[in-house]
Amino acid sequence: MASHQDFVDYVAEQLRETGAIRSRRMFGEYGLFCDGVFFAVICDDQLFVKITPAGEEAFPHLPKAPPYEGARDYIWVEDVDDRDTMTALTRLTCLALQDQPKKRRK
Repeated sequence: MASHQDFVDYVAEQLRETGAIRSRRMFGEYGLFCDGVFFAVICDDQLFVKITPAGEEAFPHLPKAPPYEGARDYIWVEDVDDRDTMTALTRLTCLALQDQPKKRRK
């Protein structure tokens, strides 16, 4: 089941306080970017945020699951109505990801 644009728009609206949120269609689903940093995917109308040590430490109670078969685990945000948790997790994740060296394409 593919994600719906209205769900993607709702998640982006919930995250508006974190920075410039942009979505992009990727492999039939959506990737989310905050200020140019790829930090999450939306698959089957569910939000999955990349795992970072800071995110895991701050939100150990959030479950982890792969967004699609064969993928690595991400932090699964089941309650997309919880704006405070989503905002804090996104900020922590994006700060951690900004500090990582850029991967070079071969």
